[in-house]
Amino acid sequence: MSKLGVGVVGVGDMGKRHAENIRCLVAQARLVAVADADAARAKRVAAELEVEAAYSSLEDLLEHKDVNCVVIAAPDKFHAQAIRTAAAAGVDILCEKPLALNLSDARAALDAVAKAGVRLQIGFMRRYDPAYTTAMKRIEAGEIGDPVVFKSIGRDRNAPPLAAYQSHLNGMLFYNSTIHDFDLARWLVRDEVSEVQAYTTCAVRPEVEQYGDIVAGVVNLKYQRGAIGNIESYVQAVYGYDIRTEIVGSKGSIFVGSLLGNSATLLSSNGGIETLADHFLTRFADAYLAEVRDFVQNMLNNQPPRVTGEDGLRALEIAVAAENSHLQSKPCKVMATHPKES
Repeated sequence: MSKLGVGVVGVGDMGKRHAENIRCLVAQARLVAVADADAARAKRVAAELEVEAAYSSLEDLLEHKDVNCVVIAAPDKFHAQAIRTAAAAGVDILCEKPLALNLSDARAALDAVAKAGVRLQIGFMRRYDPAYTTAMKRIEAGEIGDPVVFKSIGRDRNAPPLAAYQSHLNGMLFYNSTIHDFDLARWLVRDEVSEVQAYTTCAVRPEVEQYGDIVAGVVNLKYQRGAIGNIESYVQAVYGYDIRTEIVGSKGSIFVGSLLGNSATLLSSNGGIETLADHFLTRFADAYLAEVRDFVQNMLNNQPPRVTGEDGLRALEIAVAAENSHLQSKPCKVMATHPKES
């Protein structure tokens, strides 16, 4: 196979970015088809990217003879079923986060992938961000010692329109946004989260509460090996898109991101401050491109994906525990019995 034939499902802002990257910037791939429930949008994106095939459903796209794999960028609600459909067709999958909106659907999707013998990657693109990857290398090298505290901030600039909440197409904040931080919490600390306690508010936009969502949340974490953590999420920061993470260890601390840039900065015991990476102007643009390049290369070389379906499941388990803590106003064990799913 000289090039990997890729179909993109869901060509809103995120899916269109994937389609553009595949069409223009991934030499080993060929964008052969796009699909969207909005058929007019699918045709418009296909025309812009000079792709002949545009469909209104995943099922129709999968009938295209040149589709070897799919990128799923449909709304959150449809991820798990789309994975099952693509797996049944025998194609490999890159699916945007979250894996699903509940654990039963997530496990069914992973079972379908295993049964079909296809490969699934989850779109936790921050793992591909130059600053985050640099930070991870320094952590793995032991430069901050044993992780003790994980802290992460995720703030969107503009409040979503009420229609976004009313449609119920995407998960609440913990699933749609904080899920990235839940993944980072596992990956960077290299340990599993065992318990969470969530504090949430709709104070500045009370109408959001009727749709089962929140405007801001703070989730405290406990890890299996004794570390602790804290994640803050906020959907209407006004001043900008603000992503920052810190891992404090027994020998030092490492930051990713700042108000002035997107570098990784190491604080060492001798008081030095070292800027480690600052590779991009638009946050995560490089990460999305690196992610899809890595996926394509691994599929062509018959290698497993770097970010697996199991990674998606583990992050989802933390999100479910955080939602349960929000609903029950108490700490919740990760992977405990979830009343909402019984």
